Amino acid sequence: MFNGFNPKHLQPPRLSLRFVPVWQRNFLVWRKLAIPSMLGNLADPMLYMLALGFGLGSLLPTVEGVSYITFLAAGTVCYGTMNSATFEALYSGFSRMHVQRTWDAILNAPITLDDVVTAEAVWAASKSFLSGMAILAVIWLLGLSHSPLTLWIVLLVPLIGLTFACLGLTVTALSPSYDFFLYYFTLIITPMVLLCGVFFPVSQLPPVLQHVAQFLPLFHAIELVRPLVVGRAPAQPLIHVLVLLGYAAVGFYLALVLTRRRLLK
Repeated sequence: MFNGFNPKHLQPPRLSLRFVPVWQRNFLVWRKLAIPSMLGNLADPMLYMLALGFGLGSLLPTVEGVSYITFLAAGTVCYGTMNSATFEALYSGFSRMHVQRTWDAILNAPITLDDVVTAEAVWAASKSFLSGMAILAVIWLLGLSHSPLTLWIVLLVPLIGLTFACLGLTVTALSPSYDFFLYYFTLIITPMVLLCGVFFPVSQLPPVLQHVAQFLPLFHAIELVRPLVVGRAPAQPLIHVLVLLGYAAVGFYLALVLTRRRLLK
């Protein structure tokens, strides 16, 4: 048996609708700071898209048959969604779990830790949905895509957000402090952004790195979203969706097991 684990920690998730009040609690708190929170999550990906898209894009002819800003916009939807879900699951989740002890207070009610972790994952996905939709709205307003296929992105963004929320909660369960998150961003998130085709086609990478990229969840998110932005159906959409669902399911179970080990003595 792994160090610090007991059989109760490894039990399957016990899902119920009792996570809804916890999600609602997070929403009511967030509503007071909604505008600065949204601006904080949107500024970084939006600036990258507009600055690189118009600046660098003016120096390039086309990328994969479309303007560079259109190419970049599709990656930015996924990148922005990933960032928003990750920040919420890491920094806000850690604050509620460790610093403010909000989870301890919630557990005094007839709510299990499984409900709390489920609520945190769904809440982070919900916040990232707003970020993804805001970037998609900018794409529509700037006329970067007129394809009705972009409406499918509305359904894909929650899945992308949930995937990275579950992965982020796994890191949160392991973290002794906020500084620990720098490892995740430096060693996982940043390389994934550079490898998975946000800023340039994956085909420009050496073959070995192209193979590495295909194992990463952001690659599959972009493979779904980019064709829709340029007006094409994605190739092998079921495989990409299943990979994202797999990452979300494994990430959620790991987050739950690690959080049980941390909080349930």
